[in-house]
Amino acid sequence: MIEDGTGLFTIGELARATGLTVRTIRYWSDEGVLHPVTRSLGGYRLYDAESAARLELIRTLRELGLGLADVRQVVSGEKDVAAVAAAHVAALDAQIRSLKVTRAVLSTVARRGSTAEEMTLMNKLARLSAAERRRILEEFVDEMFHGLDTADPVIRDRMREMAVDLPDEPTSEQVDAWVELAELLQDPRFRARMRQVAEFNAAGRGADAPAGASMWFSRKLVHLAAEARARGVAPESPEAERILRDLIGDADPAAVLERLRSGASDEVARYRELLATAKGHGPAAAHRAEFAWVVAALEARTGG
Repeated sequence: MIEDGTGLFTIGELARATGLTVRTIRYWSDEGVLHPVTRSLGGYRLYDAESAARLELIRTLRELGLGLADVRQVVSGEKDVAAVAAAHVAALDAQIRSLKVTRAVLSTVARRGSTAEEMTLMNKLARLSAAERRRILEEFVDEMFHGLDTADPVIRDRMREMAVDLPDEPTSEQVDAWVELAELLQDPRFRARMRQVAEFNAAGRGADAPAGASMWFSRKLVHLAAEARARGVAPESPEAERILRDLIGDADPAAVLERLRSGASDEVARYRELLATAKGHGPAAAHRAEFAWVVAALEARTGG
């Protein structure tokens, strides 16, 4: 403090009192965050005890990561600390989400041994917004069912609604699944295979078939096959034949087998697994084993 009875500090004295450097205090003063009370006859900036208290506030806000513009508004009284803190929390949350996606992408790159080009594509795909992911899936489903008016509308609508939105804290497995899924959706061969699945669905429905019947059949298939597998029932056994009869009734086993094969291929099964994994359900939710058991049971009955 200047020994002239004014109770004012030079910038050097203020630095010693607060533990900050002269350079920092001068910079904050130049940026209009901390204003000197007055100047000495020699033109030097002078500060008072309130300036020291204000410096503590400025230092705290800066250590919390606030920019100088926000600090200036808080110190000047244009904004209260709570409002600025709330806005900063939102910004930090977005930054944390971004960092977690970055970490997941890098983990996937390291595990895959990806090239620089693959890493660039992977990062781009992982950072697509929820709306962009929805658009990719909806366009895929629209193309898959285009012109197939007799296809089960519930199946079509459910597939369109399966927008993949990575969680705030995606695992590397979820990022990896979404990237592979996005790549799969671009594959012309896979798109042709899924179109065939939709065509089988449309061809197998009669005019009086209720909407959602395909979903009911899939749920019953998974339930019966899971139960059979848990009991160790072999697909070629007589008991498996009774289970098939419960599942398909009087339908032609060969026709059912043809339809199931279209939807139980490795590519289609992988599609279901990737969707389930990206949503956090795990690949088991795709029920690959249950569909494979029913296909094997039908093949044993038809010689196919």
